[in-house]
Amino acid sequence: MKAKVNNIVFKGLTIVSWLLFVGLCIEAGGLIVNFICSLFYPEIVQSLYQKLDLTEMYETSKLVFFGMYGFILTISILKAVLFYIVVVLVTKIKLSEPFNNFVAKQIYKISYYTLSIGLLSFIARQLAKKLQHNGFVIDNLGQFWMDSQAFILMSAVIYIIATIFSKGVEYQEELEETV
Repeated sequence: MKAKVNNIVFKGLTIVSWLLFVGLCIEAGGLIVNFICSLFYPEIVQSLYQKLDLTEMYETSKLVFFGMYGFILTISILKAVLFYIVVVLVTKIKLSEPFNNFVAKQIYKISYYTLSIGLLSFIARQLAKKLQHNGFVIDNLGQFWMDSQAFILMSAVIYIIATIFSKGVEYQEELEETV
């Protein structure tokens, strides 16, 4: 009975991870298209994806605009890649034999990408605070890096789980060799 419930929960989480992956791809794609369009048609900077109006920043300093937009793009793409790895993991894992090197490597990758997102978000948030002191309006950018500390903490937890999982795989391989 418990295994059946676990399988249902796992299938539900697989569907949720697919939905999140598709949503993050749409967000990253929208941001990329807007960025490319803003290069050729600067007048659309006032109506970017998610009602992101960066007109004042673009007119004041193009370097700041491209730098901050670069952070937004990079973080969005990293989130999509992170969930791609999660989707690959949940679709290829065999719940009857979960302890293998592929799963351990995927969990390590998830921790590295999570840490990258957290660190980039933290740097972007600190840079945005400094820009705000210099008169730039960056209130609408906070949504892209508001949870940087959560990503950093989550990466530490995932790394610990990956390390324990990897040791479990090593012990399992040693046990199989001795038997």
